[in-house]
Amino acid sequence: METAFTRREEQLVQLAREVGTLRARELEQHGIARSYLRQLVERGFLVQTGRGLYTLANADVSEHQTLIEAALRLPHGVICLASALRFHNLTTQNPWKVWMLIETGKRVPKVDYPPLLVFQACGPSFTEGIETHVLSGGSVRVTSVAKTVADCFKYRSKIGLDVALEALRECLREQRATREELHHFARLCRVERIMQPYMEAFAVSL
Repeated sequence: METAFTRREEQLVQLAREVGTLRARELEQHGIARSYLRQLVERGFLVQTGRGLYTLANADVSEHQTLIEAALRLPHGVICLASALRFHNLTTQNPWKVWMLIETGKRVPKVDYPPLLVFQACGPSFTEGIETHVLSGGSVRVTSVAKTVADCFKYRSKIGLDVALEALRECLREQRATREELHHFARLCRVERIMQPYMEAFAVSL
């Protein structure tokens, strides 16, 4: 395989090493034409992982690659609910869609991949409890454990009460969040009266 790079190709490969996942539309700010992407794909140095998304062909693929790609598609969104439960290892279920939370009023772009399930929230119920995790291949914003559990009760009609209860039980059993944190986000999500009896019951049984 021919390995000689032009200066721009070299710059593009180095950028892919640094950011993990390249977005074609962001190349202009680096002064790189998109045509170099096609050239490096044809030569086997880059692979296309989604529409407009590229990684190094020999890069270690993160187990969270789908979340990274969703975050790139919806940069103002936050991984939440079923996808956040999976990220935090609070469930064995592996959702086939990426569940994301956006601020009320924000536009949801049309995305062909990965499939998204988008919810809206406003004020502190959207802005609080967000963590940024740097992963191999990129970074994602994810709701914290306590916020995720409270959100599951808030959206219990969508995710299922049984899933919310499992998440709360595992959270308490593994001490993944304090009771103060859970109470705080329960109040924020206006589900404190719903969660409180279960928290008391689990406190006795665990």
